[in-house]
Amino acid sequence: MGEYLFPVEKVTSYFKSINSKKDLQKFIQQRSAHVTQTTLYGYLKTRIGVKFTAMVEDDVFSKSINIAKWNIYTTAIADCAFYVFSYLIAEKNLKENDCKEIYLNILENEKANGLTDEIYQRAKQEFLNRHDKINFNKYYLENPFKESCLALYNWAPIADELKTLDKEIVLNSMRLKWNLKIEEFKKLTKNLKFN
Repeated sequence: MGEYLFPVEKVTSYFKSINSKKDLQKFIQQRSAHVTQTTLYGYLKTRIGVKFTAMVEDDVFSKSINIAKWNIYTTAIADCAFYVFSYLIAEKNLKENDCKEIYLNILENEKANGLTDEIYQRAKQEFLNRHDKINFNKYYLENPFKESCLALYNWAPIADELKTLDKEIVLNSMRLKWNLKIEEFKKLTKNLKFN
């Protein structure tokens, strides 16, 4: 099962503060991976129950988990990047919007971890389409993680009739995870101010 999880280092790195573009990129990547991993696998374990381990060892199901994981994760990175830059621009007076550069860097780096070209191309195009429409002065106030919550709901390899019953729970589970990351980000950037 380990091969379907994101590398642990990405998820567990501890920040004392965020002081550079490199820190921002690492935060966005790690926290997106963590939210994706915990919500997707948590949902699958809850729905499948005691047969979870057997199902994960099934080749067909494993492939569908992998496809779901990458699609949810790439959307989560976009949501997190948009949130982070929107917050910094509106609340911290950030002038340089490196959102696009950071997202594309993360996406490019994930190719080495198994991100397929098909998912890469789709994620990149969806990001660019969204990026052009975003108002960075207020995005962070307007349900900023909606798309990744919907991606979890849409991509999770669970039968549609069961998903329908689970929709609110699934969306809320991811929203709650993102709320924790928002609080963490606000603490990490508390003393950050751009001139």
